[in-house]
Amino acid sequence: MKTALVCGAGGFIGGHLVKKLKREGYWVRGVDIKHHEFAPTQADEFLLLDLREEQNCIAALSLPDGRFDEVYQLAADMGGMGFISSAECEIMRNSALINNHMITKASEFGVPRYFFSSSACVYRNMQSGEPPLTEDDAYPALPDNEYGWEKLYAERMALAYMRNRGIEVRIGRFENCYGPEGTWTGGREKAPAAICRKIALAEDGGTIEVWGNGSALRSYTYVDDLVDGIYLVIQSDIRKPVTISSSELVSVEKLVNTAMQVSGKTVQAKYIDGPVGVQARILDKSRLHSLGWVAKYNFAEGLARTYAWINEQVKQLELINAQK
Repeated sequence: MKTALVCGAGGFIGGHLVKKLKREGYWVRGVDIKHHEFAPTQADEFLLLDLREEQNCIAALSLPDGRFDEVYQLAADMGGMGFISSAECEIMRNSALINNHMITKASEFGVPRYFFSSSACVYRNMQSGEPPLTEDDAYPALPDNEYGWEKLYAERMALAYMRNRGIEVRIGRFENCYGPEGTWTGGREKAPAAICRKIALAEDGGTIEVWGNGSALRSYTYVDDLVDGIYLVIQSDIRKPVTISSSELVSVEKLVNTAMQVSGKTVQAKYIDGPVGVQARILDKSRLHSLGWVAKYNFAEGLARTYAWINEQVKQLELINAQK
């Protein structure tokens, strides 16, 4: 039985990745600074550890006999654009500490394969109609935010360890993952979750506020498709970063309209000033598709599943508040 360590297993993507690895027959240890907020872990063992501390990275990697076959480093201080734009110092410090300690200690423990979760935030701003960027077009580097700069540095550090310390590193650049069991309120949620929450809370015929003017373009990736991509990348021979993302381009306006359709409600969107991020990300997915990856869910299907889950969370919260 292969063994895997999932750092960040108490988070949205990490929690789903644990489920994926268990389905593949792995023995899995999950590690995070917190338990998963919405789902009980399926990891064989779960450790509460702050990976900003070097000794905790050692504890995470230690097994009674042998070493982990694979390490998945997803732990990070992150959130949606509201958080990314307001917590630059925390993001750069906390994530850099985790990434520096984990790749160093994983190489010292002799871990054969190490996956690092990077981000499409490493790419520059784009405009609608531009030709797609390949992974190599992340250079010359011009990320739009500090989160992207930290990810790009962490990529380079991991690749340096592969060149010099013999550890096989695989890098996946995630783009706008969404789905059930993710943060949906509190300020760290991503746009699909925020829009679904606002519509779930709104009266039919009501109005919701949306940051920007609705024209920003993104590719949104359903979480099951993303973890399939992670697994394909770490098993592959590709030693360069791979963008893991759907090829379906969606504007913020289309996101709002699709969420309305799956909700069965009609609401008005009031577009207001707020942190939006880049105008567009149009990325080439040839490297990912060469591994046989195909999205199982289109955006409407994935958002319907996401809305149903968030709507249930809203109902439960309203019930709790009514009982107080």
